[in-house]
Amino acid sequence: MTVLGTRALGRATLARQLLLDRADMPASTAVAHLGGLQAQEPQEPFVGLWTRLRDFAPETLSGLLVDRRVVRTHLMRRTVHLVTAEDALAWRARHDAMLRQRVLGVYRRELDGVDLDELGAAGRAVLADGEPRSMAELTRAVADRWPSTAPRALGEMLIAALVPMAQLPPRGLWRTKAGVRNLPLSSWLGREIDPPAPDGSDPVGRALVRRYLAAFGPAATADLRAWSGLAGLPAAVAAERPDLVVFRDERGRELLDLPEAPRPDPDTPAPVRFLPAFDNAILGYQDRGRIVDDAHRGLSVAGERAVLVDGRVAATWTVETDTVVVSPLRRLSHVERADVETEGVALAAFLSDGKSERVRIAPA
Repeated sequence: MTVLGTRALGRATLARQLLLDRADMPASTAVAHLGGLQAQEPQEPFVGLWTRLRDFAPETLSGLLVDRRVVRTHLMRRTVHLVTAEDALAWRARHDAMLRQRVLGVYRRELDGVDLDELGAAGRAVLADGEPRSMAELTRAVADRWPSTAPRALGEMLIAALVPMAQLPPRGLWRTKAGVRNLPLSSWLGREIDPPAPDGSDPVGRALVRRYLAAFGPAATADLRAWSGLAGLPAAVAAERPDLVVFRDERGRELLDLPEAPRPDPDTPAPVRFLPAFDNAILGYQDRGRIVDDAHRGLSVAGERAVLVDGRVAATWTVETDTVVVSPLRRLSHVERADVETEGVALAAFLSDGKSERVRIAPA
């Protein structure tokens, strides 16, 4: 069986994640291909698409949100993701149990004795008037039914798990600060979410396996679980397995992949890329060693923005006033430093509408 080394896996990830070459594709197509972008920080998806797409205009993504073609919602790993409307409606029911369990994992004690079905029905009744509400407003509307329960626990369970919600614009629009206003997905998108298959089969799970591999493969089932938050989808993986190819990594883990998916030569040059906070190119794996050293794997979980040099996390970045500030995690060569500065200038211009091209690279 073919063994894929760390560098080969890293190049495959860059190719699937549109990070080897900026892609000529519409923003909506990119969002679908990537299986969504993590979006709890509302402005980060704009950088995520800028670093992946040629000639990306942020107003395009804002327009997709306003036109309800993409939507912000709790989905994979119970985090807020920006996904296409089609994927939100198709995938949401498959994530129901996981979302409940994730909220219970935080608030089990506070929610002890609360009938979750009753809580969900109460929340839907409040929202039936079609008016979007903040979590605080929704919680206040149902709190008298459970006066001894912490309001935060009620709100998190309602909004992140029991009632499939959309976070409405202007939340998530380019250069816009706005609080979270929630409306049921079905109300916002104009149709009900897709129900589970009546025959007990799992077409959504099978689709998730293939979509994940297209954007992240080759990968282990543990990586699929880390991305989705679902419990590995063993039946779906087994059903798709005859149509997949199998590799191993240097640790002996079995890796699955789509037969025709790109697996570039490990020596393929990789350009400098600036990633947004919580980018799934890093967080979408249980084993992140293909793209980040173990010593730095916690940076993305903490919300640090990463800079890829030769396909690996080599620095973090932030913005101070009108300047992109790069903090290397190792010593950069003169060539690497120049490449980081060039890409940083482009990022600074994107973030400032061309008003600034200032970049500062801190000492390693």
